[in-house]
Amino acid sequence: MIAAGKVSVNGEVVTSLGLVIDETHDNILVDGKPCVIPSAHVYLLLNKPRGFLVTLKDSYGRKTIKNLIKGVPSRVYPVGRLDFDSEGLLLLTDDGELSFRLAHPSYGVKKIYTVQVKGDFKSDDLRHFYDGIPLEDGHVAHARVKILERQDDSTVLSIELTEGRKREIKRMCKAIGYPVQSILRVKYDELTLQGVESGKWRYLTQAEVERLRRKVGLN
Repeated sequence: MIAAGKVSVNGEVVTSLGLVIDETHDNILVDGKPCVIPSAHVYLLLNKPRGFLVTLKDSYGRKTIKNLIKGVPSRVYPVGRLDFDSEGLLLLTDDGELSFRLAHPSYGVKKIYTVQVKGDFKSDDLRHFYDGIPLEDGHVAHARVKILERQDDSTVLSIELTEGRKREIKRMCKAIGYPVQSILRVKYDELTLQGVESGKWRYLTQAEVERLRRKVGLN
């Protein structure tokens, strides 16, 4: 392409190979069209507190996660959702293709929640999650569930999902008679909340990003 005279630098056609350029300042055209290096994507892990909407704007003036990520240089969007009264690990990025695949149930990305339900959860009730719980919209929801702790009038469960339908955990537990009292997402694939306090965030490392991309079939 250079030998054919299709490349110009700062308005001058280049025909010799090996020209050194400054990609941040020089104006490069290929066949008359600008050639630029795409900006790097941004990937965040936020420990969302209760009482924040997972959106960047609310017409009623309620608190949103945008209040928690001030100082981030790029406009990032949440991957999936957490309810207003749920808390825990939330990913945000401007990488649209990765976000779409992570949120799509066909890629089977696991998410683990610590869930407190009202009542004395019976061991026999675990089978409902494995067999599938019919919901009011006709969907049959499945999950892996473990009992973590029994308290006076409630039970703490670990619930693993590979899909994220709206209010799915609350709907599943309510359907078998255990209203949800709190939800904390503690794990997303292999990412955890370690070192990130409630209301704080950090950038993902390059290795973490690459693992997520491999998980959903992106090189």
